[in-house]
Amino acid sequence: MKPFYLILFASIIAIQAYSQNAVISGRVIEQSTKNPIPFANVILLADKSDKVLTGIITEDDGRFVLKGLNEGNYTINISFIGYETKTIPVLVGKLNETFDLGKIELQTSSENIDEVIVSAKREIVSSGLDKKSFNIENNISQAGGSAMDAMRNLPGITIDPEGKVLLRGSDKVTVLIDGKQSSLTGFGNQKGLENIPASNIERIEIINNPSAKYDSKGLAGIVNIIYKKENESGFNGDIGLNIGVGELTSRKENLPNIMDKYSFTPKLNPAVNINYRSKNINLFLQSDGMVRKRVNTNEFTTRTYTNGNPDINSQFLENRTQQLYNIKGGFDWFIDDNNKLTLFALFEDEYHIDRGHVPYDYASDGSRKRFWTWAEDENTRFINYAANFSHAFKEPGHTIEAGFLYTKGGEDELFPFTDSSAVRNSTDETHLLVDEIVTDLNLDYVKPLRSGRFEVGSKVQLRKIPISYKINPGVNSILDPNLGEWSEYNEDVYAVYANLVHESKTFDVEGGIRAEQTTVSYDIDPANIYYTKNDAYNYLELFPNIRVTLKLNDKNRISAFYNRRIDRPGEFELRPFPKYDDPEILKTGNPYLRPQFTQTFELAYKTLWDNGSIYFAGFYRRIDDIFERVYTNDTTASTTIINTIPQNLGKGTNLGFEIALEQKITEKWDMNGSFNWYANTINAFSGTSIYPYPQTFSFEESKSNTWNFKLNSNLELPFQTNFQLSAVYYAPNIIPQGKIKERYSIDFGLKKQALKGKAEISLSATDLLNTFAIRKTIFGDGFDLTADNYYETQVITLGMKYKF
Repeated sequence: MKPFYLILFASIIAIQAYSQNAVISGRVIEQSTKNPIPFANVILLADKSDKVLTGIITEDDGRFVLKGLNEGNYTINISFIGYETKTIPVLVGKLNETFDLGKIELQTSSENIDEVIVSAKREIVSSGLDKKSFNIENNISQAGGSAMDAMRNLPGITIDPEGKVLLRGSDKVTVLIDGKQSSLTGFGNQKGLENIPASNIERIEIINNPSAKYDSKGLAGIVNIIYKKENESGFNGDIGLNIGVGELTSRKENLPNIMDKYSFTPKLNPAVNINYRSKNINLFLQSDGMVRKRVNTNEFTTRTYTNGNPDINSQFLENRTQQLYNIKGGFDWFIDDNNKLTLFALFEDEYHIDRGHVPYDYASDGSRKRFWTWAEDENTRFINYAANFSHAFKEPGHTIEAGFLYTKGGEDELFPFTDSSAVRNSTDETHLLVDEIVTDLNLDYVKPLRSGRFEVGSKVQLRKIPISYKINPGVNSILDPNLGEWSEYNEDVYAVYANLVHESKTFDVEGGIRAEQTTVSYDIDPANIYYTKNDAYNYLELFPNIRVTLKLNDKNRISAFYNRRIDRPGEFELRPFPKYDDPEILKTGNPYLRPQFTQTFELAYKTLWDNGSIYFAGFYRRIDDIFERVYTNDTTASTTIINTIPQNLGKGTNLGFEIALEQKITEKWDMNGSFNWYANTINAFSGTSIYPYPQTFSFEESKSNTWNFKLNSNLELPFQTNFQLSAVYYAPNIIPQGKIKERYSIDFGLKKQALKGKAEISLSATDLLNTFAIRKTIFGDGFDLTADNYYETQVITLGMKYKF
């Protein structure tokens, strides 16, 4: 528990909620003729004092718009000569941004119109989208890092041993860029998050309970990465440079006679953002690059066998040299006051060289059984083309949008590896070409109502994954020649949705439903002797969502949520070709894998006080056809091989709760913290693994019970300087067939403004104590495995930025 006490005395980052002002619109007409009344007076009054706050006259068609309303109670008086004044009470609440009062009839006898509610601010609990927004620019303890680094200290998010984002304990989370799926963040993996510099991100949004408007994918919810975009008129932008160094210390000495581990690894991250905005057009260009070295993996493993095989110690050391660049450019064309066209493209090109050494030594005397080396050259490319047209009707918030997105992610991996042992001394080679091509078409319509809004829309998503796999076997090759040379996955999804929001003074309700028709086909090279038939299936599924919020008073709210969601397998989980970076632990996909379905029930409560708030949420998930990787021992191989292949495992459940606390301690010091506890259960299950031969597997009911704690603090110092200290603690976690031990990290950041706010200098450091290593134990059939991965987590970064 010593690490836990360290965390109790650490502190961090002020996380600021996104807020906005309300807009009220309406149309004044004559009651008997229904003709519009131009030049009618519309006066906004403070409810209690009757103080006139603002006023406007209606246009020729009788319409009016009042903007910039803050939360509170108001009265609207509408009058015109010859007609009786209409008085409408208005409550600016916390749900809708815009509100349409509809047609307001003036007549000789007054008629009250029902009270309406207008949202000025999204709250964590009351919002139907349950959106929490975090300002990344102020998260200076992660300055100079990647999008993955920036997420590490956000409430509810953890990073698993394979570098996946977990939301409330689940890696089944959808990651969006500017509200859209992208090859960069993956449709089933998130490897591109390591390549998005945090300096390009304005904010990150977390949506635990998405409405029917969003795709149904992701049981845990959605993480939406919002890129920076200037709104100032004229020519402006910024230029920045981050310089860093990592791997300052080492946790464990190498096994003998292998290459040196990288130390004091350099990092360089330049960035330029340019924006030009005029009345009718907004041009934007964002670009950045990254050149770095890093210790990608440094895992020490001990395999203990119960079937008579000798115990083995090994080290998986991988040094990476990497360079990449990102470019996003496009324009917004404001055709007129009601129509807007946006076109943009996003490109990323990444190249890295991995040099790996994996020695296998007998635990009894330290003699070498086997020595595995490789030199991997890999190039990944991501391309996004997007077009969006939006039309705004005369009533604020009344819109229709049409969008097009084409995204392509490509991987070109040449992987030569050498095996030196008593059995063979030879070099094999694999060459993998993978493309993931997705085309989206969407249409969305939003209509503000008297006390809420109505949303309806449709979407078509066409997804294609062609794979080419070539092998060049050496002498006594361990490569499997019976897998074929290609496969192709096709998935088409056709969706429609409707969503309705209603708000009143005492309660809110949001309900929606999404229908998705999915058609899947997977064609496999007939030369593959394991997966001997092509796969094809289709299904129609409904995905409802509902939220009910009870407003106890202005500072206390309770919400209940329900939704149903799906998780489709990703490319790496489907790929039927092994990865040979560790010849004794092969990761292979399963082309026959099926999607999993989840129902989520949640109850949340939030209370506010003058200088802070606290938020509680409890959730329960029921999962059908859950898929996870299963470890099996290949007893037919000439050497010891453990296969890890994803399988559908029947039913499972998640249970958990989340607490988030924010408190302003003084004018210059605020803190926040979060605590997440969750228990995951996979029911007892047995099945058959097809590769490399039909092999049954079974396990008893698997349970995990873990938690994490984050404490964040932000201190404003003299001379326009801010200081942050952050701490993260992950408690031990039980996983299928094993356990992950606890780990923790303490980070800090310092930022100073200069040149009247146009320049800033930052200094940040992650994992100061070098304690964020991943340590796990796996219990398999005939073997136990312990692994400690001391990959690079300790980095110091100096950043500079100038705005113009």
